[in-house]
Amino acid sequence: MRTGIADLPLHYGKAPSWLFSRMKNLSGKIAESIILDFSEKEFLKRLSDPYFFQAFACVLGYDWHSSGTTTVTCAALKESLNSLNLGIKVAGGKGKSSRNVFKEIENSEFNFSERKINNLKKASKLSAKVDNNCIQDNYFLYHHNLIFTEKGNWAVIQQGMSPENKFARRYHWLSWNVKNFVQEPQNAVCCNKKEKRVLDLTSKKSKETRKISLDIVKENPDHLRRYFSPRGQKNLFNFCQREIYLKMPFHHEILDSDLNDKVLKNLKAAYEIQPKNYEELVSLKGIGSKSLRALALISQLIYGSEVSWEDPVKYSFAHGGKDGIPFPVNKKVYDSSIRTLKEALESAEIGKKEKLNALKKLSKFEI
Repeated sequence: MRTGIADLPLHYGKAPSWLFSRMKNLSGKIAESIILDFSEKEFLKRLSDPYFFQAFACVLGYDWHSSGTTTVTCAALKESLNSLNLGIKVAGGKGKSSRNVFKEIENSEFNFSERKINNLKKASKLSAKVDNNCIQDNYFLYHHNLIFTEKGNWAVIQQGMSPENKFARRYHWLSWNVKNFVQEPQNAVCCNKKEKRVLDLTSKKSKETRKISLDIVKENPDHLRRYFSPRGQKNLFNFCQREIYLKMPFHHEILDSDLNDKVLKNLKAAYEIQPKNYEELVSLKGIGSKSLRALALISQLIYGSEVSWEDPVKYSFAHGGKDGIPFPVNKKVYDSSIRTLKEALESAEIGKKEKLNALKKLSKFEI
């Protein structure tokens, strides 16, 4: 079970100050109602549910397809939750703010042990590296929020943008559903566009490739120099895509100018460290999408290991398609999310006008 990914078209502009102040107030009241009626853990679970998150953003003031649904909603929630004493805080944000997560964890008012601090830092770092590098869908992260409780439970909401189609893809993580950071760690994958070719190294199909990639790194990578030239990389890719195309240089020897020095250098550094598992390999500094891709292709070429080229998409936006494409709406889960949000709205101590407007928006989601 995965938690969520959603594709959203991006638009220019920003939320007006009057809207943001109301979103901040309303998000805080809804969060408080859910936390007091249920628990901090239940609120994390709801945020990691793309059905709930999408409806939540719309109730606060956004239409279902609006750019800013993720970034502004998370920013409003961060300001409200961090000012309330509810046992739950939000770190990170958009752009430069996403790099402040470690500092914000350390400076939180919670009396965390060193072990809990390290666990939260690991969750933040690995969730970002996995979505950026292990799922190579051409969406690059620019927004990252870690929502964590006093007990150390956490959820991650992050978003990446494709420079080609100008769409954004949202990723959700939930701590107790992550059994393995590098094997299908999310609960659901939601987007309105399925990419044709995505290298998904988190897929169960790629398990053997992950194992062999680690074995390759643990051996001195010098004997693989020929695979790291620009031509070698292209030939590897073409072979693994089952395209009949091969282009070799005129000279026989392998020259330094043929090599992708950066990738090879990073793999040599990994060899010196001798990572004990694939998760540790992914977390190493310098091991990015190119290094992981090269290892995966070499694993497939030399050892014939299976690797997934399927986009891990299961849902269209947050709700599925009314015509059953790409999947039928899960009415039970969807109705449960709406019901919880409606109950929270009705019990929230907010103005009558704001409450009516929010409930009116929410009613549009009911099936």
